[in-house]
Amino acid sequence: MDHLERTANNFRQEVITQAKVCGITSESETVKRLRLAIANKDFTFKAGQWVDFFIPGVSVVGGFSICSSPGLLEREGILELAVKHTAHPPAHWIHTECTLDSEVALRVGGDFFFDPQPGDSPVNLVLIAGGVGINPLFSILLHIADLHGYQEGKGNRHKLGTAKLHYSAKNTSELLFKKNILGLMKAFPGKISCCFHVTQQRSQICKELQPHITEGRISEKDLEKHVSNDTSWYICGPPPMIESISKLLTNIGVPRNRVFFEKWW
Repeated sequence: MDHLERTANNFRQEVITQAKVCGITSESETVKRLRLAIANKDFTFKAGQWVDFFIPGVSVVGGFSICSSPGLLEREGILELAVKHTAHPPAHWIHTECTLDSEVALRVGGDFFFDPQPGDSPVNLVLIAGGVGINPLFSILLHIADLHGYQEGKGNRHKLGTAKLHYSAKNTSELLFKKNILGLMKAFPGKISCCFHVTQQRSQICKELQPHITEGRISEKDLEKHVSNDTSWYICGPPPMIESISKLLTNIGVPRNRVFFEKWW
């Protein structure tokens, strides 16, 4: 099934917005990060949502999770996507034909997001990512950092708990946004933390990452210490990983209504 069929029952906005590519960088050997300038001031999204990605001359519509924060869009009119190279026409176009000033169109969708409101009780978050499933969870992490920043600087009324990210990939070169994540941990000690899990590491791990690396898959032992009545769990990664983590959370007594996931397509 293609993206539009898979997400037919998901929420999506009606408006389709024009966007221009204003930055292209390599996030890893297989992932490109796009910066998109959005001129439409009414365009909004919630941290964790995705976009339908329309490319002139390409009949297949892409579906990519947003990896930037709503705050970046608000402040600079910028949205970011990190896209892995595959044979799927939209991803292939991004890796082979997309250039600065390429024009595309976007439509926001998705029921997987974190959007706390002023006056909500504080919630602790555990974010569990596998591979490129980090994208929506990184958006959520950046949104939390923005809310903490507003709180400290402007007396924001959001009450926030802690955010713990468990992020699994084959090796450290496939851990996307790792420097940004380390930066968030330094900026918000005790509020934002992360454990990187690598399953097939062959090379030496750099000193900066070493304290935060666990070899092997995310385990029950890793997660059971976070169980509490005010913790919500967000999972995004390959479907088999989501199935196994969901079962694991059930085994350690996490209520089903506190677990949110998006199966990567």
